[in-house]
Amino acid sequence: MSAVYLEKITPVWNDISTFIHVLHTEQDYQQAVALLDSIIDVVGENESHPLASLMELIGVLIEQYEDAHIPEITDSQ
Repeated sequence: MSAVYLEKITPVWNDISTFIHVLHTEQDYQQAVALLDSIIDVVGENESHPLASLMELIGVLIEQYEDAHIPEITDSQ
């Protein structure tokens, strides 16, 4: 990544990283789910919306947390 991009990201990263980071705790997870719900309300199914990639990223972070911390429900029938 070029230094120009890092110069643009650095001043806002502290604020952004409050919401966008690897999820380690149940609180992180709940916060991410709430954020995703809010983004979905705004973006809907509009894949060209400026926040569509953020919606995808938050979804991936949530999925990773669930895979690591939430047991799968198995059908015992």
